[in-house]
Amino acid sequence: MRIAWKECVAELIGTFALCFIGAGAICTDALTKGQVGLIGIAMAHGLVLSIAVSSTMAISGGQLNPAVTLALYATGRIKQWEQVAQLIVSQLVGGALAGFFLTWIFPKAVWDRVHLGTPMLGYGITPRAGIFIEAILSFFLIFAVFGTAVDARAPKLGGFGIGLTIAFDILMGGPLTGAAMNPARWFGPALASGYGSNWFVYVIGPILGGVLAGLVYDKFLRK
Repeated sequence: MRIAWKECVAELIGTFALCFIGAGAICTDALTKGQVGLIGIAMAHGLVLSIAVSSTMAISGGQLNPAVTLALYATGRIKQWEQVAQLIVSQLVGGALAGFFLTWIFPKAVWDRVHLGTPMLGYGITPRAGIFIEAILSFFLIFAVFGTAVDARAPKLGGFGIGLTIAFDILMGGPLTGAAMNPARWFGPALASGYGSNWFVYVIGPILGGVLAGLVYDKFLRK
């Protein structure tokens, strides 16, 4: 089995950046007692994803998300399951490294209050509702991926259309589920902090919404 080292390293670095800056912004918000705020957290995620996707697009396609990788596989753009596995492992490793780096940077008393930026359900949000919310938010995100990056006819926006999508998703869904939209974004901080509550919400929701978005775009809307 050939290992696509360059693609895997690109996915690791890009996912590391997303998790390090995204979860780190939440930890900084806790450290500064709310000075970053929801808008700041959304912008941190959106800006870093924009640059990370743009920087890795020519190497690995700028996937940085197992839900994106599986959507590409479901629509036939990735042919081999072995390649899917390699890319997803790279994304998870990147997220995990980011999580452990954050535990070394921030005092435990700070990051423990927010579980190191691990996405979690808000007050009154049931796991079933959480899966539904994550699926919808992820549908928007992966639909943007296909519409601005995957489709050869797409406008040349780099990763900025994708970054803006994750930003507005967080503005709406951040207080409800943490708006992960990405199993790797959940996995890294969860592993490093030891907080794995409702893990299935952040696996099922993004993958379900992401694969559905890919299929809708590719099979029904693309001419």
